Amino acid sequence: MQIALITGSAGLIGSEAVRFFAGLGFRVIGIDNDLRSYFFGPTASTAWNRDLLSEQFGEQYVHHSVDIRNQQAIEQIFRNYGSDIHLVIHTAAQPSHDWAAKEPHVDFTVNANGTLILLEAARQFAPEAVFIFTSTNKVYGDTPNFLPLLEQQTRWEIDVEHPYYRGIDETMSIDQSKHSLFGASKVAADILVQEYGRYFAMKTASFRGGCLTGPSHSGAQLHGFLAYLMKCTVTGAPYTIFGYKGKQVRDNIHSYDLVNAFWHFYKAPRVGEVYNIGGSRHSNCSMLEAIAISEELAGRKLEYHYSEENRSGDHIWYISDVSKFQAHYPEWQYKYDLRGILEELYTAQAARV
Repeated sequence: MQIALITGSAGLIGSEAVRFFAGLGFRVIGIDNDLRSYFFGPTASTAWNRDLLSEQFGEQYVHHSVDIRNQQAIEQIFRNYGSDIHLVIHTAAQPSHDWAAKEPHVDFTVNANGTLILLEAARQFAPEAVFIFTSTNKVYGDTPNFLPLLEQQTRWEIDVEHPYYRGIDETMSIDQSKHSLFGASKVAADILVQEYGRYFAMKTASFRGGCLTGPSHSGAQLHGFLAYLMKCTVTGAPYTIFGYKGKQVRDNIHSYDLVNAFWHFYKAPRVGEVYNIGGSRHSNCSMLEAIAISEELAGRKLEYHYSEENRSGDHIWYISDVSKFQAHYPEWQYKYDLRGILEELYTAQAARV
């Protein structure tokens, strides 16, 4: 029996992974205690998604409402399934810059300690399993903000002759920069995943994501840029742009494309790898550009307010260079571009109104 154990299984990437790997015939063990509702309030709860998964997959999906910081409970789950666990996809996290500053202990214990508990449980009970961690571009801190950016009409950009025009690759330093407390806790987790690969020869990878998005995202003001933007556009709720004239640039990758990358890694795993993964030059936009497309799709104007104060440590411009992953796994291709992503988000949000 092939088991995929997925943390954060009712969240955006977790639920996409459940559907993907259950569709391939895996039995899926989900771990998710809906901490997202604690972080961002009841409207960000993932309970609706958890219930959908249970209805859709029945006994093929086994859900555990367990906190990943609970070492005893996590170890018992791994002990129960042992070597049948072929794959661990760790997506559970506290994902917000701003929230982390409110409760640093919770942020660090979820992101760093929780990752350590999972890695050690995998080493003890399923050492041959492939271990995939959803890291973040925030491990680079605010270093990207010191690139020679050029202001254009709707976005910040970088000169086409610059080495990073294609996107930021894995050689960018994670040192001597301002990360936010969230970024620091994710750095700790990222390094742990690498170290368990190199020190214990486990098949591990940290995927440093750009903006991860898709129709299963329970977007909130503090996390879920495109999903929350579309939600506000559709419902008429007010939206706030924080600094940089609304020209800050993000690359956006659909949850399916990310999980499909996980699948390619699983089929030919490596040890202690790191990959920047995002929409790259294939799928990126500024805030202003995203607003324009969202308004077009929704057929209404977004009510937004501009705040001069940017979020601490926030990136002005970030596009991922995914060429390392593409070189290792040349069969992986994008399914969704920016327009396709926003069309799905619109359909999903309109259905929930």
